[in-house]
Amino acid sequence: MKKTNVINSDISRIIAQLGHFDTLSIGDAGMPVPEETEKVDLAVTNGVPSFMDVLNNVLEELEVQRIFLAEEIKTHNPEVLTEIKEKLPNTPISFIPHSQMKQDLSNCHAFIRTGEMTPYANIILESGVVF
Repeated sequence: MKKTNVINSDISRIIAQLGHFDTLSIGDAGMPVPEETEKVDLAVTNGVPSFMDVLNNVLEELEVQRIFLAEEIKTHNPEVLTEIKEKLPNTPISFIPHSQMKQDLSNCHAFIRTGEMTPYANIILESGVVF
């Protein structure tokens, strides 16, 4: 049995397989995921689990060197943006149009779907190295 807090076997496997500059996305329940991108569906019901609960869990194991957020989060979901900045205060953020983020999901190793029901609660995490 794992000692760390990421006990979902699919998420743990995906994180372990990521290399430097590889990407993993976490998002809300409505984000369209390309067929070629692995989807780990954690959504249970409205808001469960939340975007931040899942992000916080993933960040316990994943070294992140950059994050990508939709430009639209600034005006349509500033509360989640503030939480992300508080959780990753020293991590560079690249803001991109939401339409670009949807396209970029096809290059992600996986997408983790949460039960989040607020707009633009989506992130792409770029894997860093620990050395």
